[in-house]
Amino acid sequence: MPGPTELRRVSARLGAIAESATLAVDAKAKALKAQGQNVIGFGAGEPDFPTPANIVEAAIKAAADPKNHKYTPAAGLPELREAIAAKTLRDSGFTCTADQVLVTNGGKHAVFVAFSALCDPGDEIICPAPYWTTYPEAITLAGGVPKIIDTDESNGFRVTIEQLDAALTPKTKALLFVSPDNPSGSVYPEAEVKAIGEWAVRNKVWVITDEIYEHLTYGDHKFTSMPTLVPELAEQCLILNGVAKTYAMTGWRVGWMIGPKDIMKAAINFQSHTTSNVSNVAQQAALAAVSGDLSAVHMMREAFARRGKKMHEMLSSIPGVTCMEPQGAFYCYPNFTGLLNRDIKGHVAHNTMELADILLSEVKVAIVPGEAFGHPGYARFSFALGDDDLVEGIQRIIDFVS
Repeated sequence: MPGPTELRRVSARLGAIAESATLAVDAKAKALKAQGQNVIGFGAGEPDFPTPANIVEAAIKAAADPKNHKYTPAAGLPELREAIAAKTLRDSGFTCTADQVLVTNGGKHAVFVAFSALCDPGDEIICPAPYWTTYPEAITLAGGVPKIIDTDESNGFRVTIEQLDAALTPKTKALLFVSPDNPSGSVYPEAEVKAIGEWAVRNKVWVITDEIYEHLTYGDHKFTSMPTLVPELAEQCLILNGVAKTYAMTGWRVGWMIGPKDIMKAAINFQSHTTSNVSNVAQQAALAAVSGDLSAVHMMREAFARRGKKMHEMLSSIPGVTCMEPQGAFYCYPNFTGLLNRDIKGHVAHNTMELADILLSEVKVAIVPGEAFGHPGYARFSFALGDDDLVEGIQRIIDFVS
């Protein structure tokens, strides 16, 4: 019998995955910094604050306890699952039980598990753009098909019921809903959240709601949880969340997923065969976080609000640039089309990917182009960095393009 003509290598499924654009930009900026270059990075969505001391102390104590040196339940420490259920009721008014909670290896893992639990091959997932770069990849890996709906600054980057109706097909399985939103910084008003939840119930569509930025809203904008506003949605809704953004714990890798018991049973079985339990030390740190008060969170939010206002002011001062004032999360999302296809000190960018490369090479400022979020012409700027670096970085751009 003849042998194979060549050695087959990477699977088509994994070979089709695009690199995380946000992490790629951050890695490139850090590599230049390591070479001694003065790079200012607006790329990563990562608070610049250290994790609060009481959380770190809980982890240190946990590391010394032999019980944390062993396997624990795949779904998460029972006391953490209970605490997440209590925290969810406290913060969003949604009632759930501990057996409806799955603790995951970060919020990104919760996203992947959620789509894996819901998607059969060919199922369509409505995904408003701009979207966080990981969502379409996770949908596709789970066998689903992203159904992209475009939004822009004219409607506050919020999807409408009319758009949802137009996107609905017999193959529609779920709607991805994110508020406060990454990358746009938009926050849906309560009435719109309720209307979308009622649309989902009426059309028998699941909702996957990512609430990771729930505590980061500014001015009059407030977070509201869709299954709290529309209780009948609870049996067709998955809630995703984690400690990363709220408690400055991006590196601890603890997230969670909440949903109906039949879906959670399948999701827990899936995790038992993929990662087993999340690090026990990180889970104990997360327990201290979600069980404690929100004083550190309020301090960080005040800083983010100040920085967001300053960044919006500076970006809006650039001729040809428009920018919605951030309502939540920690991002500004300016429209940079006015900077394209024109000579800027001998450089011409035809799209925001090229503009991002020019800014990094010429003024050592790292931004994430809108192409990463399915939204060419825009760019995401994180204001989760120090005030001085924020002003210096934006001023470099102003000086370069003026």
